Amino acid sequence: MVDGSIVVAGEALIDLVRAPDGSLSSHPGGGPYNVARTLGRLERPVSFLGGLSTDAFGVQLREQLQEDGVALDAAVTTTAPTTLALAQVDAAGVASYRFYEAGTSAPALTLAATVLPERIEAFYVGTLGLVLEPMASTLETLVGRLGAETLVALDPNCRPATIADPDAYRARLRRLLRRADVVKVSEEDLDWLEPGADPATAARRLLGAPEALALVTLGGDGALVVTPESELPVRAPAIEVVDTIGAGDAFMGAFLASWSEQGLGRDDLARLDAVERAARFGCRVAAIACERAGADPPRLAELRAPLV
Repeated sequence: MVDGSIVVAGEALIDLVRAPDGSLSSHPGGGPYNVARTLGRLERPVSFLGGLSTDAFGVQLREQLQEDGVALDAAVTTTAPTTLALAQVDAAGVASYRFYEAGTSAPALTLAATVLPERIEAFYVGTLGLVLEPMASTLETLVGRLGAETLVALDPNCRPATIADPDAYRARLRRLLRRADVVKVSEEDLDWLEPGADPATAARRLLGAPEALALVTLGGDGALVVTPESELPVRAPAIEVVDTIGAGDAFMGAFLASWSEQGLGRDDLARLDAVERAARFGCRVAAIACERAGADPPRLAELRAPLV
C-alpha cells in the first residue's frame, strides 16, 4: 500500500436527533465525517475533505475532528451555515433522515478550493458527496485523477429524499463504480438501487472492476463480503442497540483502518482472509457504536484485541 494519508471526502453536518419520547439532541454527523472520525480514533493517518462553516456548529465539527486526530489540511472553510439533518429514531433505534442542505456548508466544495495530500493511500467518498452540487462534481473529478496505486472506497448510502434526478444520480454512481475498489452498501441501499433483487446479486452488479468487492451491511446479522465469484458472511457481536446512527460509517472506517494497519492495498483485495479480518473488525467497531447515542465510534484504546 502507498505510504500516505487516507482521504475521506463528503459532507459534515449536524444531526438533530428526535427520540421516540419527543426529546431533541444534536450530534456531529454526516456519513463521511463519521468515517473520518472512526479512522482518527483508530489512530490511522486520515484527512477530511469537505466544507466546514465558520458558524458555531461548524466550529464544533472542526474541533471534534481535531480532537479525534483527523487532519484538516484538505478541509475547506465556508461562511455558509452548517448543513442540518433531522434524524427520527424509532423504538428499535433505527434512524430515518431529512436533510436541510440548500445554501449550506456541505455542498460548498469546489475544485478550485481543493488541496489534497501529496500521497494518498486510500480515498473514500459517499452519501451526500455523490448528490449535492458542486461537491458531487468536484469529488467525481478528483476520483478520476487518482493514481493507480490509490484504493478507492465508495458508500452510496442512498438518501432518496435528496436525489432530485434519480437517473443522473445512477449515471454518476455507475461512473464512480468503474474506479471503486471497495463498495460498502446496506440492504436499504440495494432495495432502492435494485428493488426486489437478492442482496448478493444486486451488490455483485455494482462491481465495476475485476478485483473489486462489495461489503453488504446486514445490521445485527453482520455483513456479507461479495466478490465477482464468491460470498462470505461475517457475524456481528450480539448487543443492546441504543441507536444505529453512524453504524455503517463506523463499519467502513474500521474496515479501512484494519486494511491500512495490515499494510494492504488495491492489489491485495483477492486475499479473502485479510478481507474477512477487516470486515470482522468493522462489525465489532460498528456494534460498539450502536451501543451509544449518536455517531460515537470507539477509540483504539477501548479495544482490547489487536486492530487487525
